[in-house]
Amino acid sequence: MTVRSQVLKILQQEDINFLLTNRIPRRLVTRFVGWLSRIEQPLVRDLSLAVWQLFSDLDLSEAKKSSFTSLHDCFVRELKDGARPVDPDPAVLTSPCDAIVGACGRIDGTQLLQIKGLAYTLEDLLLDPVMVERYRNGCYVTLRLTASMYHRFHSPHDGRVERVTYIVGDTWNVNPIALKRVEKLFCRNERAVLRMRLADGHVIALVPVAAILVAGIRLNFLENLRDLDHRVPKTTRCDTPFVKGAEMGWFEHGSTIIVFAPGGFTLCEPVQEGARIRMGEPLMRLP
Repeated sequence: MTVRSQVLKILQQEDINFLLTNRIPRRLVTRFVGWLSRIEQPLVRDLSLAVWQLFSDLDLSEAKKSSFTSLHDCFVRELKDGARPVDPDPAVLTSPCDAIVGACGRIDGTQLLQIKGLAYTLEDLLLDPVMVERYRNGCYVTLRLTASMYHRFHSPHDGRVERVTYIVGDTWNVNPIALKRVEKLFCRNERAVLRMRLADGHVIALVPVAAILVAGIRLNFLENLRDLDHRVPKTTRCDTPFVKGAEMGWFEHGSTIIVFAPGGFTLCEPVQEGARIRMGEPLMRLP
């Protein structure tokens, strides 16, 4: 057994993984890693990338460029044109990102699953009574991005983003180990709630959830979205058009996007817990 495989085996033990990624000063570590990842000094950059590649399945063959100025530059990399074909069927909502599918299916009233055995509510996550009623008994999919995945997210359909609410919160890890141990984890973490009206009038919601380490959510169409001085939800009204597959923003580290749709939407057949999905592949079918 190699040193790398031995270290990975240790890190995959639940108690150790949870301790190393959660029982630390999460906000402080997150800011430090955010600072470190932007250092463009070649030695720091190369060492950071080497460590990342050593402990992950990072694949840069689809990246638009072959060299990077910093670790952060690699995190938020763009892909080559055509690397993610987008399903053109207007009756299909596509995945906004590369991900592993987590809990998904029908919302039970306003209750849905974080992971098997642990539930949370739309009220706690969205903090908006109107949206809670809109997605009561609706459909949802949790999409978890790992650290090595492509971190940009895209429009799942033609439509317009009407409103964005940014909610400052914690930076718990969002891996399955933490999801099993921290109740209402998504409702505790920093997140954005994007309300999007599709071309046919249906309204969906995308909820990018930040996590430990860099923890940044960036939107192409809004500046100064993230302001940690705000201790209450910050809502920005907008009217930004998107075509299906157009880039909306990016994570500065792997995290989660939860997609909500009202009653009548159904999951596409390949979408089930544990499945891998790529941006542009079918996610939900419209009524």
